[in-house]
Amino acid sequence: MSAAVDPYAAARPGGGVRFLPALNPIAKLTAPLPAIALLLFARDLAVPLAFLLLGWVLLLVGAPLTARAAALVFLVVPAAAFLLSLGFGLWVDGSRVDGSVVLLAVGDYRFTLGMWQVGAATALRLAAIVVLSLTAGLTTTGPDVARALVQQLRVPYRIGYTALAAFRFVPRFAHELDVIRQAHRVRGMAGGRGPLAGPRRVLGYAVPLLAGGIRHAERVALAMDSRAFGAHPTRTERHLVPFRARDVVYLVLFLAATAAILLTVPTLELP
Repeated sequence: MSAAVDPYAAARPGGGVRFLPALNPIAKLTAPLPAIALLLFARDLAVPLAFLLLGWVLLLVGAPLTARAAALVFLVVPAAAFLLSLGFGLWVDGSRVDGSVVLLAVGDYRFTLGMWQVGAATALRLAAIVVLSLTAGLTTTGPDVARALVQQLRVPYRIGYTALAAFRFVPRFAHELDVIRQAHRVRGMAGGRGPLAGPRRVLGYAVPLLAGGIRHAERVALAMDSRAFGAHPTRTERHLVPFRARDVVYLVLFLAATAAILLTVPTLELP
């Protein structure tokens, strides 16, 4: 007989060179923060592009990406950045970029290369911030973050493990919503047709879903009280999320890469 699987156990690192899942969540969340803070003040094209490439390399080498996640990172993000660059460029005052090459002319309006470059600088900053954030977001689970906050940052376990209970609500709500939908279909409560059918169905789901959530919260609270949860200053950890030497190395290398980008990447000044 196979052993029961705990869906909220600490995540197991993947094999091969996919090192990001094996790192401590605190290290993965902390390492990109200086780069993200610097990107908020970057005003050129090269520095955001360099940080964007750094995030792509980390995800390509260190993360076990699914096909959907890979499409998001390597297709959706650059496509969205290009569209945003055009959108931001449309709002740029043309007088700021006089003498630039005209890319599009509609009547008296001129969309120039300089306007697009100014918009691209903002779009690249946003794309770089998103990709750097995904280095942690795609390789870290919420329960592991809560455990790391309790074990490494000494967040009170009453708060951290209440967050773990909240994570358990999400799949439960999805299951209960499916049950409610099936019950409505069996009873012929489809909500009719027309533009108001969707809102009527949502309102019909809301009340039983809220009632189920309250009942589940009450059961969780009673279970925690019966186990004397919060009665002691510390608790024994079942799943450890240690902070190892590899986490320190990752932090140091990420900070070194951030400094190297700032010191060595030539600045591409905007018009």
